[in-house]
Amino acid sequence: MLIIPVKDGENIDRALKRFKRKFDKTGTMRQLRSRQHFTKPSVERRAQVQKAQYIQHLRDEEDI
Repeated sequence: MLIIPVKDGENIDRALKRFKRKFDKTGTMRQLRSRQHFTKPSVERRAQVQKAQYIQHLRDEEDI
């Protein structure tokens, strides 16, 4: 559970912004979205390999 202390006289928008930033850093939403459906380990590995190939291709083009 996230606790955001609000100081006296502090704007509520500023406290809300701090809360959102802290919430994003925890990665809770990413974890919930990833758990909504099961992906086979082979599919995950294939996606990682494709991403690595794409990034390597971009870096190779940059060197040329």
